[in-house]
Amino acid sequence: MLVLLPPSETKSDGGADAPLDLAELSMPQLTETREMLVQSLVTLAADGEASQLALGLGPTQADEIERNAKLWVSPTRPALERYTGVLFDALDAKSFTRAQKSKALSRLAMGSALFGAVRAGDLIPAYRLSGGSKLPGLSTLRALWKPELSRAITAEADGLVVDLRSGTYQQLGPIPEAVIATVLTEKPDGTRTVVSHFNKHHKGLLARALTVSRAEPQDVRGVARVAAKAGLRVEVASDRELIILTD
Repeated sequence: MLVLLPPSETKSDGGADAPLDLAELSMPQLTETREMLVQSLVTLAADGEASQLALGLGPTQADEIERNAKLWVSPTRPALERYTGVLFDALDAKSFTRAQKSKALSRLAMGSALFGAVRAGDLIPAYRLSGGSKLPGLSTLRALWKPELSRAITAEADGLVVDLRSGTYQQLGPIPEAVIATVLTEKPDGTRTVVSHFNKHHKGLLARALTVSRAEPQDVRGVARVAAKAGLRVEVASDRELIILTD
């Protein structure tokens, strides 16, 4: 099983590991596109105004441009520690036991506009590039990553994929056979609406449950059993969709 998480706009600083080595990342078939994108970001960082425009940054976010300028030389840390935010707070990787961390390294991957996808233990620098960005002189990220990203993820999984990426990142490398999760709020009158604010939180809880479980789900019903055991209220909507309900 491979649980595929979205990346986050926010990332931790620094790191204690050597600078980026693309040859050491998982899914080596993505190396050529990764190298092109990394170098494009480094080159773009020399022009602050162009970087702001391409990356959707404000005038107070110069530090994000500086991060991109140092992509080849800045220290790295595992992707599981690099990404931060609501989903990763709910995942709470810092609380994993040694055995649970081992499972995280084998079961978790993160989608990425820059790297396509990385395993939890892959060493990456802090960077800024969103799934909807378009870099000067290049095609859209969707065009650059399809179809090689889909093939790479499928090959990496060697089994069930639980795709918790947001729509933008799913489009970079669609996995049609993956199980997805939809978070809905159920009101007292029984009506349901799509959750926005707590969406990432509940997906983080699901990812945690799938990471620490001793089970190895083979289909959406197996995923639902793990989620329910962890205290989530879930329903199976179809062979490819799990509903997570919240009040």
